[in-house]
Amino acid sequence: MDTFLYFLYAFFYTVLLIWGLYGISKHDLAKWSSVIYIVILPLIYDNLILATGKWIGEGELLESLNFSRFCLHALITPLLVMYSLGTLQESGIEWTKKKWIVIVGILYTISLIVLEFSIEVVGLEIEVVKEYGVVSYSNVEKSTGPPIMVLLVMFILILASAIIWKKTKWPIFFIGAVVMIFGSAIPINIESGAVTNAFELFLIFTLIWTKRRLITGQLYVK
Repeated sequence: MDTFLYFLYAFFYTVLLIWGLYGISKHDLAKWSSVIYIVILPLIYDNLILATGKWIGEGELLESLNFSRFCLHALITPLLVMYSLGTLQESGIEWTKKKWIVIVGILYTISLIVLEFSIEVVGLEIEVVKEYGVVSYSNVEKSTGPPIMVLLVMFILILASAIIWKKTKWPIFFIGAVVMIFGSAIPINIESGAVTNAFELFLIFTLIWTKRRLITGQLYVK
């Protein structure tokens, strides 16, 4: 069941990527909010590796592929900070276009990358895990909660989406962030390791939808 779900997630992320890029101009592609396309790529990779792990089989190859998942997560996920800043700028919120705001956003993003690598990647030991038909390699030390980096990224997403909602009357971005937080925090008694990933998929859907509104000029300060 989980193997099928991971394949399904990879498919939906690919569809979202195609939808997000459909008809986009070079001008729009060069904006900060376009980092959402970069964020989607590791998610496609992540789900494909989890989906195909049992066919790849235990060994150095699968271990390396899974280690790359942790590295990509640490490197790419913080880019959502710049996506958030981009949506604020492109929706016409003038104070977010100040140079010092952009510099702070970039430094914040870099700090989160360094933080995640230093805490979660450096010295990481992974071991084979077989669960719900999925074969993968995961951290030897069991996680007791979401990584600090994820919490700090979600804080920015909530803050930016709340401003967007207030200024442009567009609640979808905010709804996606809230659903992601509550979906990750509330225990779900289902025999599956993949079901909760649906909340992440929903978040990315709302971010791509928001990006599409920016591309078409439908998301702007009223």
